[in-house]
Amino acid sequence: MAGRNQKKTITQLCEKTYKSTHFSKREAESLLNMFQCYTQGDKFSNQSISSDSKDQAKLMDRNKFRDILNYTFKMTDDMLMDRVFRAFDKDNDSYISMTEWLEGLSIFLRGNLLEKARYCFNVYDLNNDGYISREEMFHMLKHSLVKQPTEEDPDEGVKDLVEITLKKMDLDHDSRLSYKDFEESVRLEELLLEAFGTCLPEEKAKEAFETLIEKNK
Repeated sequence: MAGRNQKKTITQLCEKTYKSTHFSKREAESLLNMFQCYTQGDKFSNQSISSDSKDQAKLMDRNKFRDILNYTFKMTDDMLMDRVFRAFDKDNDSYISMTEWLEGLSIFLRGNLLEKARYCFNVYDLNNDGYISREEMFHMLKHSLVKQPTEEDPDEGVKDLVEITLKKMDLDHDSRLSYKDFEESVRLEELLLEAFGTCLPEEKAKEAFETLIEKNK
């Protein structure tokens, strides 16, 4: 009975949600089945999800989501993985719902340039004030750059890179990046999409996950 109820829930959610994503109905159903496997099982880590008042079959916690980013999409930066979680978690309840999973992956895997620009900007806007400041750029670049043993003060190199980036992307010259600055810069040069760190899947990892979606259809 529980299995039939879960299947019915997935079918109903697919009907309601898939048209607002870049997935077909069958792909959306495959992704929701994967979601259930991730949340009900212990696929990626030695820690199982603790029981609480929330329905485990319908919600994914931060640790499980980070495991997926790490093991499936090869992301390693703790700060950026946390920001990606927040970008998926639209209602800010510290869990990823089935709908948030579908809608987040739609942009993460298949988003158009503007969808990905908005997503990346939200990831990089660390304090959610609508701007990427010098301090935020420095913080992200300091974590993402590999330090050279010959560098006496690696922070100076990061500061220089922040200034170079601002010069290129700060189109209204107010010493910070608005979404408009970011979007227009990305339109001109798509490589700037991940200027402050990897928050989208690498092509190889994305292709492997897309293959998994097809196999589970």
